Amino acid sequence: MSQAQAPSGQPDAAEAKQIEAIVQSAVQEISHIATLPEVTMKIIQLVEDPDSTANDLNKVISNDPALGARILKVVNSAFYGLPGQIGSINRAIVLLGLNAVKNIAIAASLAKLFRGGKIASNFDARELWSHAIGCATGTRLLAAKVGLGLPDEAFLAGLIHNIGIMVEIQARRPKFIQVMEKLEKEPELTLRQAEQEILGANHEQFGSALCRLWKFPQSFQYVTGFHHNPMDLNEKNRTLTGLVHVADVLAKKLDLGFARGTETDDYDSALLQQLNLTVAQIEEVAQELPEALDETKALFQSV
Repeated sequence: MSQAQAPSGQPDAAEAKQIEAIVQSAVQEISHIATLPEVTMKIIQLVEDPDSTANDLNKVISNDPALGARILKVVNSAFYGLPGQIGSINRAIVLLGLNAVKNIAIAASLAKLFRGGKIASNFDARELWSHAIGCATGTRLLAAKVGLGLPDEAFLAGLIHNIGIMVEIQARRPKFIQVMEKLEKEPELTLRQAEQEILGANHEQFGSALCRLWKFPQSFQYVTGFHHNPMDLNEKNRTLTGLVHVADVLAKKLDLGFARGTETDDYDSALLQQLNLTVAQIEEVAQELPEALDETKALFQSV
C-alpha cells in the first residue's frame, strides 16, 4: 500500500455506519466546546440566503468592530492588491462580493480555534496553526499560478484542510494524545492510520463532517475530506482540493509547522497535469512563500 492511499481501503456498509456515528458524536460535542463566533455564523447564513444584500452583511459586521477592522486589514493588504485604501466594510463588499468577505470573516475567526500549546510531547497546537497558515498561503499562490482567481477561497481551503484534527483535540483529547504517542512509537504509521485505530475515524472524516455542520460550501467539504487523495474526487470537483494537496506537500518540504499529517513528499504527476501546474511553478511558489507568509501571519495572527 502506498503512503498516499487511504488507510484501509473503502469501508463496508457496517463500518461506514460505525464511522459516521463516531464522527457525528465528536462533531456534535465540538459545537458546544469551540464553535465559530455567533457573528461569523450569522455571516455564513446571510451569504447562503439568496435574498440577502450587501447592506444586510454590513449591518452584521458592524456589530463586531474587531472583526470589521480585521476584514478591512485583509482587504487593504497585498492579499488583494487593490488600488487605494478601502475605508468601509460596505465598500469592501461592493469590491469583493459577499462571498469573499464571508471567507475573510471565517479565516479571521478560525485563528481563535487554534489556541493551546503543547498537547503531547510530539504535538503543539501552534505548530498546527503554522502548518495551516503555510498551506493556506501556498494554496493562494498556487491558485494564482493556475489562474483560478478566488484568493480568499483558496486561502480558506488551505487554512481548514486539517480542521478535523481540531475536532479530535477538542472533543477527544485523551484519545488524540494516544494517537500522537502511537506515532512516536511507530513512525512508519500515517496519522490517519493511527487515528483510525484509536479513534475509529480519521481527521478527514471529522473535518468534512464539521464543514457540513457549519454549512460551509461543498468545495470545503471536499478539501477537508479528500486532501490526501484528491484524485478520488470527480474530475470537476478536484481543482481546489488538488491545489491544497500540493500546498500541503510544499509546506512539509519547507518545514512549516506540523508535518506529521502529510503523507507524502512527492507531487502526483497525474494531479499536476490535471491542475495545469508544473514543478517549476511550484518551485516559484516555494521562493515566494516566505515573504507572503510573513504578510499573512501579520493579518491572521492567532489571538
